[in-house]
Amino acid sequence: MSLRAATATVALATAAAFFAAPHAASAAAAGATAPYFESIATLEKQMQAGRLTSVALTRDFIRRIKRLDQSGPGVNAVIMLNPDALKVAAERDRARKAGKAHGALWGIPILVKDNMDTHDMPTTAGSLALEGPPPPRDATVVAKLRAAGAIILGKANLSEWANFRSTHSTSGWSGVGGLTHNPYVLTRNACGSSSGSGAAESAGFATVTLGTETDGSLTCPSSVNGVVDIRGTLGLVSRAGIVPISHSQDDPGPMARNVTDAATVLSVLAGSDPRDPATADADKHATDYTKFLKPGALKGKRIGVVCGIAGFDPNVDRVLDHSAAALKAAGATVMPVKLPHLHDYGKAEFTVLLYEFKHDLNQYLATRKGLKVHSLADIIAFNRKHADREMPWFGQELMIQAEAKGPLTDKAYKDALAKEKRLAGPEGIDAALKAHHLDALMAPASGPAWTTDLVNGDHIGGGGDSPAAVAGYPSITVPAGNVHGLPVGMTFFAGKWSAPTLIGIGYGFEQATKARIRPQFLHHAPVAATVPTLAEKEGDAPKLDVPASPPAVCKSSNGG
Repeated sequence: MSLRAATATVALATAAAFFAAPHAASAAAAGATAPYFESIATLEKQMQAGRLTSVALTRDFIRRIKRLDQSGPGVNAVIMLNPDALKVAAERDRARKAGKAHGALWGIPILVKDNMDTHDMPTTAGSLALEGPPPPRDATVVAKLRAAGAIILGKANLSEWANFRSTHSTSGWSGVGGLTHNPYVLTRNACGSSSGSGAAESAGFATVTLGTETDGSLTCPSSVNGVVDIRGTLGLVSRAGIVPISHSQDDPGPMARNVTDAATVLSVLAGSDPRDPATADADKHATDYTKFLKPGALKGKRIGVVCGIAGFDPNVDRVLDHSAAALKAAGATVMPVKLPHLHDYGKAEFTVLLYEFKHDLNQYLATRKGLKVHSLADIIAFNRKHADREMPWFGQELMIQAEAKGPLTDKAYKDALAKEKRLAGPEGIDAALKAHHLDALMAPASGPAWTTDLVNGDHIGGGGDSPAAVAGYPSITVPAGNVHGLPVGMTFFAGKWSAPTLIGIGYGFEQATKARIRPQFLHHAPVAATVPTLAEKEGDAPKLDVPASPPAVCKSSNGG
């Protein structure tokens, strides 16, 4: 059953009522019940052995979503359920019984961000302007998931237009879906723009979810929701059929509760696609990324901590110091480094995003039939006409600025694009890696989730997403610790086509820290400075010799 009709009519009320009447979650609702948090491999083994069916698994997720997402604590991460999900699950079960299960994700329920085209469900990017008939064909990433046997369980909410509408926006809010809440502390933000994907994955509403990155849209929600994301080199995974912001930065990727599942899904998504010219070389690099998940992967690795991205929160610095100590204990060499030009390309990036948003969105809209809008100018006019539903909290000044831009042949655009790519890539990340003979760079992916404030908008403390996003280089975000029960992740990034190295490092870091905590749908952050990890609760904490108060890896946050 689709949730769209309900969410569209109560979107504004949901956001406002949340603060007026706090939600309470029962202990049972917060508890861990199989199979919600099981890995892909575990679920596949259970289904292969006949102990679990895809229908039962899918039904369990649907029930959990209805119980915890659309009622109870009301996480509000799912914008719609696929009405055919159980039918597809039954087809997967029949194929498995007949010995015809042939995909890496056979029978696995997955939620995709609602900026990814699905031929059987509407795609809105969270905007009422895009409500209408479904797109004529799937986004390439969705088609690849289906071909691998996955069940598209539904669509995840997001920051409307992937958070490229206003400088005053609140992450996780959309006109169609309302406000997504952080499942750890419901008054806190789920970050964005892949807010629903991150919150849903952490809360156990699907085995895996998909999100998209432009600049922080994967890394930040992964960090504050305590999950893993992998973003490949720009051009490894197709963007065809995804509502765009920027063809020079947009990149889809998996969000999972462990590195293994994320690597499994990336292996399915990677590859060349004639619908996306940027992927021309992808087949040369696409591989089975799970083969890089090796014990001892950190031994001998050289990792540079970008101190210019630290220092914005002493609690986050403590997580960073512990992360560095864990890496050292696992055999890596860790050192503070300066990332050249860290603060020199922001204006150029903004110019590029404005130009490309207008150009790319108009191209995308030409592929959609039966909509009320056909251009960015139409969307701006629609928002003005429906301001009571689309702009109750923030405006659309970014859209207006983008509409004023000219074609991509403008010198201002071409100069800005060349500048940002050069400073972020060859003269930035590549230069730092070469100067210190490093395998990767690392930095806090974000601070702990901030309190949602629809009136004043986001107040993000800091994070390490921009360098790799602007350069078009790969990154991986992994849970690293928590601050008063709010997760904080570390992001690792390196040069072009370095995903295999980063996945090995991310896996090694995950095993060395086992820092993930499970959400409890609280209304207030715990008083304790940290809460026990899932591994500590289960008696599976790492046995590395890591000091309780390790020395500071960054003596000062000044510089790059």
